[in-house]
Amino acid sequence: MVATPIRPLKAGTESRSWPAFCDKAMAAVRAHPVVVGTKYCAWWSTGAANEKQQQDLVQQFSVFSQLFLVAQLQKIINAPTLEEMRDGKEILANEIGVVFRGKDTRADSVAATTGTVDGGVYKHRAAHFEWLLDVAEPLGLEFGDLGKRRVGSADTVHFCDELARLYANEDDTTSIAASFAIENWAAAGFWDELIAGFKVINEDRAARGLRKIPSSFWTFHSALEQQHADHTIDELKECYDAGRVADEDAFCDTMVEMLDAVQVFWDGLEASRRKLEHDRPPAPEQLLHQGATDF
Repeated sequence: MVATPIRPLKAGTESRSWPAFCDKAMAAVRAHPVVVGTKYCAWWSTGAANEKQQQDLVQQFSVFSQLFLVAQLQKIINAPTLEEMRDGKEILANEIGVVFRGKDTRADSVAATTGTVDGGVYKHRAAHFEWLLDVAEPLGLEFGDLGKRRVGSADTVHFCDELARLYANEDDTTSIAASFAIENWAAAGFWDELIAGFKVINEDRAARGLRKIPSSFWTFHSALEQQHADHTIDELKECYDAGRVADEDAFCDTMVEMLDAVQVFWDGLEASRRKLEHDRPPAPEQLLHQGATDF
């Protein structure tokens, strides 16, 4: 987010205070259950997910990953300044495969987390969705099983539609608030919980002689969001000082709306994982008892 020229403030807002508003905004974010921590992510971190539950996470996350591109393009189209349009393009271009170019970027890198896409190189293998295909392949999921709206649950699709409505909104205050909410959610630590779960899952797979599930998608985003977290408050202050937060209460309400939608996504996965809890292959002795085996 980059500040635009200062607009006249609404009547009655001349005495606004950045410290008070910052405290108010951060209190609303930090108190939200999806930032405090979700049951699903805490459960996932234990590595207890069976294969159907693993497939479910990857499939639903792939839908979010792909439909996010739509919201990001809408955000670019609705950007109030050229600078913010370019900021949006940095995100979108990197998502679809343009590697960040920086002083520390190796020539063969596909996962640089710093730099700019301006002058960067496009690589098919650098597209974030292709990393999810790598995650999905050992789990028996194919290209057609991933990323399409039709394979998203009602909860996942709701979250993605709310991203398009709020994050990409043409109203400046709404878009800034939703962006701030998303950035704080993404930096709240759920990536590390997913990584921890996959580590345990891969240890189990290795013990059973199965190929490990690649983790690049998760580790890249964890590293990227840790960097973004350092700038979210500074970016919001620029917007606030420029008079772009027209209604502080509406700003906080929008943040909560956006985080509520994220909560719907995780709650959907939580409900689904409970349904799939007992979906494990029967033990050989069970098959023998049922007369359903050839030996």
